[in-house]
Amino acid sequence: MIIDSIANAKKYYSVHPLFEKAFAYINSTDLATIEPGKYDIEGDNLKAVYFNKQGMSAAESILKFECHDKHIDIQVCINGKETIGWKPRNTCFAQKGEYNTEKDVSFYNDAPDTYFGLTDGQFAIFFPEDVHAPMIAEDVVRKLVIKVRIQE
Repeated sequence: MIIDSIANAKKYYSVHPLFEKAFAYINSTDLATIEPGKYDIEGDNLKAVYFNKQGMSAAESILKFECHDKHIDIQVCINGKETIGWKPRNTCFAQKGEYNTEKDVSFYNDAPDTYFGLTDGQFAIFFPEDVHAPMIAEDVVRKLVIKVRIQE
């Protein structure tokens, strides 16, 4: 997992071949006005999903304590204050149901080891080994999630 601000994004271009393109998209898009929904950036390799919705309680978010096998999430807080729970996947032992191939998601009944906050212009990058519980907030959060396909 990586936590930082958009101003420092260049530091992470070398982590994955598509990160530079993902952050270029973030920097060239008017995040304050784009409509919620899903957008293709580069076919199945890069997709953007915008949310503008009411946050939830930690208990609600933990019900969908998730991770992905085929994608890395770059989660950007555009506006608001969001808390996210996190735990390493290799320490999670209570998988809830089967892996959903279509949605590329596994859920766990485990609880996060730690919580951290994001606010305007900050991001977190979640790799397949990062189980996360996002959107914990008292108010509305405007957020962007870039789905980066793992290169095989």
